Amino acid sequence: MSVLLAVANIFTAYDKVDVLTDVSMDVNAGSITCILGSNGAGKTSLIRSILRLTPPRAGAINFDGKSLEGLKTHDVIRLGIGVIPEGRRIFAKMTVTENLRLGAYSVTSERLIKRRMDRVFTVFPRLQERAKQLAGTMSGGEQAMISIGRGLMGEPKLLIIDEPSLGLSPLLVQENFKIIRNIAEEGVTVLLVEQNIEQTLTIANYGYVLLQGRVVAQGNPGLLRADPEVQRAYFGGPSERRSAPS
Repeated sequence: MSVLLAVANIFTAYDKVDVLTDVSMDVNAGSITCILGSNGAGKTSLIRSILRLTPPRAGAINFDGKSLEGLKTHDVIRLGIGVIPEGRRIFAKMTVTENLRLGAYSVTSERLIKRRMDRVFTVFPRLQERAKQLAGTMSGGEQAMISIGRGLMGEPKLLIIDEPSLGLSPLLVQENFKIIRNIAEEGVTVLLVEQNIEQTLTIANYGYVLLQGRVVAQGNPGLLRADPEVQRAYFGGPSERRSAPS
């Protein structure tokens, strides 16, 4: 597999205090790579660093063979990185269709927009049934579909999905993760940022565990489940820094 996103030894600071320390990770094309960690572990800071909302003060990030150094966030998005933010953040007073179209804001061809929307409706038939409904009147699970669909409208090479299980019932969480796996099987590379360890490791190919702004463990799902650093990060168990082989 080729590396689509490479994060190399980055340090990211807020007010001169590092919140990410020497973080490195690779996201292979065609895979689901997960970032695990509890609240405050540095997951959001890592996303902000990749998108250059909070550029690293040191280290390097490359996407599809290109350095992201010096780019603005909109330039990073145009390279092919899509983001589904935590909490979904749909536009409640706009219809399903209007929300989806915002995901293709830079596309001027109506034919292309329709093709992309048809693809989203294939993934989410329920959205097609309710295309003219105001997004704010829909259930949490349906709003999650809108958020994911909007991300797909940009036809990203890499889709960053932040906390897709947040605020959803266990049944809808399972449905969402099944959808994410299906998206990856269609060829979209996924970087999944989550706290829900069991569901995430069920669909991920490889993962990293963040604790206090550092990568403390990495490996395939089986190795991560058994890793003492995962136990520490989630359950406060004993610590022994390690890196699991792929």
